[in-house]
Amino acid sequence: AMYDILDNCMARKKALYDGHAVAAVAAVDARTARQALKLIEVDYEVLPHVTDVDEAMKHTAPLLNDAIFTEGLEEKPVKPSNVTKRTQFGHGDIHEGFGQADFVVERSFKTEQTHQGYIEPHACVASVSSDGTADLWVCTQGHFVYRQHCAQLLGMEASKLRVTSSEIGGGFGGKTHVWAEPVALALSRKAGRPVKLVMTRDEVFRASGPTSATSIDVKIGARKDGTITAAEATLRYSCGPYAGMWAEIGAMTAFACYNLANVRTVGYEVLVNRPKTAAYRAPSAPMAAFAVESAVDELAKEIGMDPVEFRIRNAAQEGTRSSYGPVYGPIGIGPTLEAAKNHPHMKAPLGKNQGRGMACGFWFNFGGQTCTDLNIGMDGSVSLAVGTVDVGGSRASLSLVAAEELGIAYEQVKAVVADTSSLGYNDMTDGSRGTFSSSMATISAARNAIKILRERAAQMWDIPVDDVVWEKG
Repeated sequence: AMYDILDNCMARKKALYDGHAVAAVAAVDARTARQALKLIEVDYEVLPHVTDVDEAMKHTAPLLNDAIFTEGLEEKPVKPSNVTKRTQFGHGDIHEGFGQADFVVERSFKTEQTHQGYIEPHACVASVSSDGTADLWVCTQGHFVYRQHCAQLLGMEASKLRVTSSEIGGGFGGKTHVWAEPVALALSRKAGRPVKLVMTRDEVFRASGPTSATSIDVKIGARKDGTITAAEATLRYSCGPYAGMWAEIGAMTAFACYNLANVRTVGYEVLVNRPKTAAYRAPSAPMAAFAVESAVDELAKEIGMDPVEFRIRNAAQEGTRSSYGPVYGPIGIGPTLEAAKNHPHMKAPLGKNQGRGMACGFWFNFGGQTCTDLNIGMDGSVSLAVGTVDVGGSRASLSLVAAEELGIAYEQVKAVVADTSSLGYNDMTDGSRGTFSSSMATISAARNAIKILRERAAQMWDIPVDDVVWEKG
C-alpha cells in the first residue's frame, strides 16, 4: 500500500495515467520554478492502456500491474489480472427467490468518474530543519494520517514531523490521500528552505482522485402484491491504477435499504489508466443507489404500484438482516418514507415538463480512533482541542456538546483543531464520522473533567464524593 502511495506521488517505472507526476522543481519564486519546469523535456512512449472498467476486465486488456492476482476467488488464479479483488455479500437463495417472482426487472447502468470539485486546490507548506524535524501545513481531512504516510515515505520518525491542518476549502472525501505533500517535504529537505506547493486547477482534475467510474448490473424480482422476492447486483468499480475497496462498499450499500429474504451482491475492484480514485460523499454508495433505485422504479411500474408504496412495503425494519450481514437495530427508512409520502409537496400540482420522484440511499459511519483534550480555565471558560478536521462546522457542534455536558453557555467554549504534536492519534474526517466520533470523545472528556473536579472538591472539603454535586458548571 505504501509503495502505491509513493508511486502515485511520483511515477517510477512508468506513468500510469495522464497527469501522473514525473518531476518536481523548487526555486526561489514561482516564476523561476515555472521557467525551470519548461527546461525539463520528457519523452513519453505511449503504451497499451485501458480506461474503461468493462474493457479492463477482459482477458485481452493490457495489464497495469503484472503482479496483481485477483483476491477473493475460490481458486487461486494462475494469471495476473486488472481485477484486484472480488467481494460477495448476501443471504438466502436468489434462484429460488426469482422463481417465486411474478415480475422481474433486469437492467445495466454505467456511471462516469466525477471529481469532488472543491474550491481550494491541494496546497501545502513544508519546512524541514537541519536537525531532521519538520513541519507541514496542509489542507487535509486527516493530518494525523498525513503525518503517518509522509513520515513512512521519507524514512522519518513520525514524532519528528508536526502536521497542522489549515482551514479547508472543501474536501468531500477528495483530501483523504497524500498527493504532493511528500514531494514538498523532500524538496524542503534537499533545499534546506521552506517549500510551498499548490496544484493548479488543471493539475487537480488530472492528477488527484475523482470517484470511481462504474458498470452495474441489477436484477430484482417481486410478487404481484409488491413483495420483493430476490435481488441481485454485480458492481464493477474503477480504482485508477492502484487497488482500492470501492466496489466492496458499493456491494454493501446497494440493497441495504430493504428487507430482503434472498439477496446477493458481487463487487469487482478494477484497475484502469486513470487517476487514483478517492472518496466522494458516502464513497461508492451513490452509484449503487442510482442503479438499484432506477430498477426499483421500473419494477414498481411493471407491477402497477406506486413507487413510494413499493419502497415502504419492502423497507428495512428493526430486526431486518441487512444485505451485507448485520441485523439492524432501530432504522428510520420506513417512517421517513411515510413522512415524505404525506408531505404537502408530494401532492402539489406539477407544471409542464415537471416530474416527481423519490429514491432511497444508505450509509453507515464508524467510530475509529479519536482523541480530545478539554481544559477548564479559572474564569470558567473551556478550551476544547480536537483532532478531527472541521470540514463543515464540527467545531460549533462540539462546542455545543461540551457546553451541554458541563451545563454552561455555548459561548464559554472555544473549540480548536490541534496539530499532531498536541493530541493522541485521530482518524480521518471521513465516512460521516467527524462529529459523531468527536462528540463521543468530547462527552467522555467533559464527564471525566466533572469527575476529577468533584473528587478534588470532596478532598478539599473532607466530605464524600457523592455529596458533591456538579450543577450548571
